[in-house]
Amino acid sequence: MDSAKYLDRIDSLCTGDLTVQHSESDVLMEGPGYRIVSLEATHGTWTGDGARRERTVEDFHALKEHISLLLDDRWGAQQPPWWMGTLVVRIDRGEPIPEPWATASTLVDELNLWQPDGTCRWVAVGVADADLGDGIHLLVLVTETDPP
Repeated sequence: MDSAKYLDRIDSLCTGDLTVQHSESDVLMEGPGYRIVSLEATHGTWTGDGARRERTVEDFHALKEHISLLLDDRWGAQQPPWWMGTLVVRIDRGEPIPEPWATASTLVDELNLWQPDGTCRWVAVGVADADLGDGIHLLVLVTETDPP
């Protein structure tokens, strides 16, 4: 996928109906008022070549920053990067965290975050790379639920 296709997909999530479940192959999770989509992914497990995996993770983070700059141009500067560790601590203390933020805290360490003017939605972009047994994903999260 190229940058224009990523932006088109993000646009479709910003304007689409988040109350209806969809069967698109890129949807990782969805629920009332949110959708988490994989814009790009590697597949399979990573055994043996840790250096190759690390280079791939770096490439995905660079792609996240590239998409983030394009979204900054479109919507203005993003919120400061949001470290998800705070949510993990709050969940561990038993505090209820709404979806999709609770799930996002298990997938990514950090999100770049915007609230586009004229929408009641939040858009976040992150890289899911923590699970060595899973692929690496460039994720976009779109939700009507304010970050906690």
